[in-house]
Amino acid sequence: MDLARVALRAAKEQARARGNAALQKKQARRGGGLRSGARADGRDPLPLGSAINRLITERGWEKPAAVGGVMGRWPQIVGPEVALHCAPQKYDEDARVLTVLCDSTAWATQLRLLAPQLVARLNDDLGQGTVKMIKVLGPGGGGHRYGPLRAPGSTGPGDTYG
Repeated sequence: MDLARVALRAAKEQARARGNAALQKKQARRGGGLRSGARADGRDPLPLGSAINRLITERGWEKPAAVGGVMGRWPQIVGPEVALHCAPQKYDEDARVLTVLCDSTAWATQLRLLAPQLVARLNDDLGQGTVKMIKVLGPGGGGHRYGPLRAPGSTGPGDTYG
């Protein structure tokens, strides 16, 4: 009788051990046995704004994102009248230069005169040293390239004739 009880107890312990092993395997496949509950954890969904802010912080994109915000808030920064005639085009992060395109030479001259004040206002908004200089372009600013390849010193498509 004692031998039968010992055998029965051993069989129950083996069955329990097999059941625990199977349960652990099942929990490992599910993600370690963690279950979502009433309290927030790292697996819960985030609002879109929070997820974007977290991504910007993790990647170190704070300054480029802030400058992009300036592009969107340009009328509030410079005023509605200046914003009608001058628009930011690009920001060079390495040189810390903001390029602004104006629709007339008069507005380009006006913005060049306002540039130091505008740089100070932008740096107050974005953080000191974010913008070192504003490059102002007038209408038709910059040369035109007529193809992907150019000979050094060429002045355009007409320089090869005669």
